[in-house]
Amino acid sequence: MLSLKGVVIEQDGFRLRADVAINSSRRVAVLGPSGAGKSTLLAAIGGYLPITHGDILWHGDSIVKLRPNQRPVSNVFQDNNLFPHMTALQNVGLGINPNLRLSAADEDRVLRALGAVGLSGMEARLPAALSGGQQSRVALARLLVQEKPLVLLDEPFSALGPAMRVEMADLARDVGARIGATVMMVSHDIKDVERFAQDVVWVEDCLCHGPRALDDFLKAPPAGFTTYVGD
Repeated sequence: MLSLKGVVIEQDGFRLRADVAINSSRRVAVLGPSGAGKSTLLAAIGGYLPITHGDILWHGDSIVKLRPNQRPVSNVFQDNNLFPHMTALQNVGLGINPNLRLSAADEDRVLRALGAVGLSGMEARLPAALSGGQQSRVALARLLVQEKPLVLLDEPFSALGPAMRVEMADLARDVGARIGATVMMVSHDIKDVERFAQDVVWVEDCLCHGPRALDDFLKAPPAGFTTYVGD
């Protein structure tokens, strides 16, 4: 379980409060108006932003003093955080060993991960030679080899077209299931959310609400949700 207990995050005059608990192996959409603090929440969980008060726990153990690479967390950001001078194989291999000293078994693991996301035969391509959807697949393959139990996706598919976003949302769901991870995804597209999520954390007015089961959330949404989806 991921628990945020009395957490306060402050950055450049912005203040976000969170007191939530998320069960393991759940797929959670993080929704809310632009600027509400969704990315800030994920950055704090991942260790990229310090918290001012409170504690963040994974299965009861505090992780707030751990560096990002020490936390049980893997991340995919909007740009997929791929290195442009590295091949698909190397970008995925970073998830196993940052110095890319990979054994034969490690390389086989990378190739299997690339195959699992539909990129067999593309391991030697640089990111510039891949489509946006293929770059997203490389980032998801890296999640597979990292095998971290908590995955944070910060609008990773926002630059893709509607059909490709649907495909990537399905693939993100499948990747999370393969490694048994808790997956939290920030998205502005409710259709993606409906395909991906089991639960929703709603962020508004400097406060995190939830999580709530997706069906319950859609049946009785918060007041700001109608404006959020543009209805």
